[in-house]
Amino acid sequence: MLDADPAKGAGLDQDVLVACIEQCFACAQSCTACADACLSEQMVADLVTCVRLNLDCADICETTGRALSRQTGRDINLVRALVQACATACKACGDECERHAGMHEHCRVCAEACRRCEKACQDLLAALG
Repeated sequence: MLDADPAKGAGLDQDVLVACIEQCFACAQSCTACADACLSEQMVADLVTCVRLNLDCADICETTGRALSRQTGRDINLVRALVQACATACKACGDECERHAGMHEHCRVCAEACRRCEKACQDLLAALG
């Protein structure tokens, strides 16, 4: 879809931009599913922080992916702040999910998705300069 846009990335490396958008949406889905799975666990009270971070990360990733998908009239300072916030959310959520990864497969999978998205955000921030 980005190739069809006349703005075509508006000066950004298309591969880095697309990778970040894709990882944002993949992470949002993973975090949403992990939060749901956490709520099904026997010791759900031990996972309250994980659920909260999953839901916050999912919302931030979804918003970031959507904002990055818009090419026209981009405010680079706003993009930079949003992508940094996404990387921060992914790090926090990934760290929390890793704490539970040995006991819950869904947390292991989610932590991996968070790490991939955090890396994609860092790559985009580096490309932004």
